[in-house]
Order: sequence, then structure tokens, then C-alpha cells
Amino acid sequence: MIHGGSVMAAVGMAAREGKKDWILEPLSLPESSCCITDGFTSLVLPCIFCEDCYPAEEQEKLLGHMIVEHKLVIADVKLIVDFRRYVLYWKKRFIEQSITDFCSVIRTNSQAPEEEQTDYYLLCDVLPEDRVLREQLQQKRLEEVLEQQQQERNDSSFARVCMFCNEEFSGNRAILFNHMAKDHSFNVGLPDNIVYCNEFLDLVQKKMDNLQCLYCEKTFRDKNTLKDHMRKKQHRRINARNHEYDKFYTINYLELGKNWEEVQSEDDREMIEEQDDDWSDWQGPPVCAVCLFCEKAQDTTEKLQLHMKVAHHFDLLKLKSEMGLNFYQQVKLVNFIRREIHQCRCNECGKTFSSKSEVVSHMTETSHIMSLLDRSAWDQPQYYFPTYENDALLCSLSDCESESVADNQITNIPVIAEDISDLQALKKSSILNFLQHSDTKN
Repeated sequence: MIHGGSVMAAVGMAAREGKKDWILEPLSLPESSCCITDGFTSLVLPCIFCEDCYPAEEQEKLLGHMIVEHKLVIADVKLIVDFRRYVLYWKKRFIEQSITDFCSVIRTNSQAPEEEQTDYYLLCDVLPEDRVLREQLQQKRLEEVLEQQQQERNDSSFARVCMFCNEEFSGNRAILFNHMAKDHSFNVGLPDNIVYCNEFLDLVQKKMDNLQCLYCEKTFRDKNTLKDHMRKKQHRRINARNHEYDKFYTINYLELGKNWEEVQSEDDREMIEEQDDDWSDWQGPPVCAVCLFCEKAQDTTEKLQLHMKVAHHFDLLKLKSEMGLNFYQQVKLVNFIRREIHQCRCNECGKTFSSKSEVVSHMTETSHIMSLLDRSAWDQPQYYFPTYENDALLCSLSDCESESVADNQITNIPVIAEDISDLQALKKSSILNFLQHSDTKN
């Protein structure tokens, strides 16, 4: 299985020939959404292959354009810290050399006639040149941020009014931050860890002017009510899960693809490991897999299988057994069904509906829910790509082939104990003597 926001778009390319039902944006199941966009670049983004350009905030449109028009899929776009420099680099390289010198080729509808097959090109950091480019962009961004931070640390011309008491402060920015922390209990961390300070304070001030609580982000009718709420609820702090603030903390620039929460959690884990190495009572997080036909989530696969069987008359284990599906075929089947339901289309008769609930009702009433199109419709390589990025059901599938092989190995191999009370007699009668003499003769 291949994960990643941009690679997800390739799933849409593999739809039945002649139907414009491409999925150009990553899908996410309802219980979580962990896609974080990098909002640090604000220049025009050019297409790698043609003269089309898009504003930075329309990056997804550019990605969709390159998939539809040029058949290029870029993996893990959210890990590219400077997407504009990235596309400019590859625009130049694709002029110098053929795209096949750099990209893996994904062929959709591989079992269909040749004229119905389509090749897509995957650009990812498996290619050493791409990996080095991403690391260089990360390093360059870090250097720029640290240089900016140092300038702000040394800036003695800083002047700003406190947003809580309207007292004016000038000199070093730390004076204002220390005042807000001490006198108003507004703590945003160490001033030295903040970068783009004025922009950060402008953002916070704008939220306050809009009568929005900085922590719970609820809006109030007037400024006094807002201040009372923030004081009583101890909400005089920013919401750390609001990614608008990621830009303003240097820790977010330190490691490729990780924000401050991930880096901080790693530090916390290291401290816990040093204090206590006993993991005997540790329990992993629940699976929280989501139903194929509705938004019902269960914390175990067994409960989810039971829900689908009772609520939708769909038995995945029965299909697996009757069709003899191995792990990878189950992955493709789940991704196929997910895609058909997302497209509001019956996977048996192909009829489309206006909502997911309508297509599920139709499939239940017509008993199509346990029926599938010909195996060639879903047993295709494009369905290795998850339809949803966070599909926990895929991680809980088991391989019937490996299970049966393991069972056979356990039950069919006899174990015979040897009598070692007389070692000399055992050595004389050992099969090893015969094998040794045979090797000598040969």
C-alpha cells in the first residue's frame, strides 16, 4: 500500500474508462483528518510541463492539473517545505531528460486492451535525487528562518502596544512577551522560539478584534465578555492545534515532515523511557476502523465485521473465504468498495445515486451488497492505493494463505524424539554417516 496526499490522487485516475470521476484531492474518513498544508509560500506556482500557473493557495488545483493533463503524481506533497522551488527544479530537469529517467510508472487497467490502459508517473523521494532535493529545501528553509529569528532577537527598534492593557512597549520584543506572561497570564512560550514576531502578534490581535477566544476560538458579543471568558476559563493562550500558528515557531522547521507536536512527543517519550523501561502494562490505541457503507466506527475489527453483517448484510469474511482472497486482494477489494460508495455507485449494477445513503439502500434492497462485478473490475493494481488515507480497516486484514500454510506446517510436520542414552550407538546408526560416505564417493 502506498500512502500520501498526492499519491492518493492516483486512485481517481484508475476509474472505468470514459467516466469523469477522478479523485484529485486526498480523502479522509470521518474520525480524523491529519493532512496539514504548508502555508509558508505565497508566490505563483508554475506547472512542471506547460505554461500554466496557479496562485500558491491553489496548489491542489495545480496538482490536479498535472495529474489530469500530464499524468504526473507527486508523493507526500505536504513534506515539501518549498513547493515552488521544488516544481521549478523538476521543470528544468524534465526538459534535460525524459520523465521515465526519474519516475516510477503506474499502469492502470493493466488487464484491459492496450488502448484502454493509461500510464501515470510517480515522482517520490525513493529517487535519491528527489530525496536530496527535499532535504536541501528543508535545510535552506531552516537557514532562512534562523537568520530571520536572529535579526528579530537583536532588533532594538521593536515597538508594540499590549493587546490586553494597551500599555506601549519598545526595545526588545521579549519585554512585551514577558509583560503579557507575567501580568496577563498569556504565555506563548519563550520569545526566542518565535519567528516572524510582528506577523504573529498581528494574527493574535486580529482574532481578539474579531471577539474570538484564542484558545477555544468561540466568538463573543463584545470585548468585555470575551475578556471575562478568557480569564475565567484560563483561555489566555493560543490553540496549539490550530496550524495557523505553526509558521511562527522554529521547532516546526527542524525536522522534515514533522511539526512541533510530533517533535515534542518524541522528546516526551525519550524522557519516559529514561525514567521507566517497564512496558508491561502498555496498551496500543484502539483501531477505530470505519464501516464500508456508513460512518459507524468500531474500536475492534471484530465489532466492525459484526456491525456490517447485522446492519448491512455484508460479510467480508465470507467473501474472503469463498473467493480465496489473499491479503493484497482484500486490500484491493476494500479500496474498490470504498471508491464505489464514495462515488455513490452500486458496485454490482453500476447505477449511480445522489447520496451514499441512497446507494447503500439500493444495494441492500436489491441484494447487490454482497455481489461484485467481475474480478477484473477490482483486482487491478490501482486499488493498492488507499481510497482514504486513514483507513484503519486495511491494517487489520489478515492473509488466509499465510494462515493456512502456518496451520499446515504446525499440524503436518511430525516431531520424533531420539533416545540419547547411548550416544556411541546413536553415532554409529546416524543418517549423517550415510550422507558423509555419499559425499565422499561423489
